[in-house]
Amino acid sequence: MYDLCLIGERELVAGFKLVGINDTFIATPENGTSLLKQLFNSKKYNVIMVSQSFEKYLNSDEINLYRGSMDPLVIFIPLPGIKEEESVYDLAKKILGIDIGD
Repeated sequence: MYDLCLIGERELVAGFKLVGINDTFIATPENGTSLLKQLFNSKKYNVIMVSQSFEKYLNSDEINLYRGSMDPLVIFIPLPGIKEEESVYDLAKKILGIDIGD
């Protein structure tokens, strides 16, 4: 079983807690980026899900590091009601390694 966590705003965290993800961290984009770095370096989690709104507070080197990492896998999740930048198809390909088509 993979160790999974989520870092995000209260709205995002609440939904994931309802489906049984217990390792959740409520954070703002400003302080969540340091928490992301800490959890990434801890190697405690195989998958770290992060609110997509945090991305604009990261520099390009950090974004490339997190987006290219496979251990842990870092997935940026859009807030409910916010336009997705990464499609469901792209997420499936990244997570599952399969192309489900457009």
